[in-house]
Amino acid sequence: VQLQASGGGLVQAGGSLRLSCIASGRTIDSSDMGWFRRTPGKPRDFIAAISGNDNTRYADSVKGRFTISRDNAKNTMYLQMDGLKPEDSGIYYCNVGSAWGRETLVTVSS
Repeated sequence: VQLQASGGGLVQAGGSLRLSCIASGRTIDSSDMGWFRRTPGKPRDFIAAISGNDNTRYADSVKGRFTISRDNAKNTMYLQMDGLKPEDSGIYYCNVGSAWGRETLVTVSS
């Protein structure tokens, strides 16, 4: 499977972005998927995950602000990010199994 993340950008604190992760090569409707973030000098952060039966879990730092979802008809996973904070800035990428998608940069200004 190949993954392509998009939707990042520059936003002011308190704003919103929606990231998309489009999968190709196979369907993802029964797959566990997740979003991760990388920032300079820090380990990779887990952000959110959605299971094949749509159970979700979140990092404590984003609970109540971020929402992960999927559209199996479009073979796409989303991350709706609301109430963004400067500490949410980083390079976001999506994951399915051993596949890691191309990244998308999120920058939140204070």
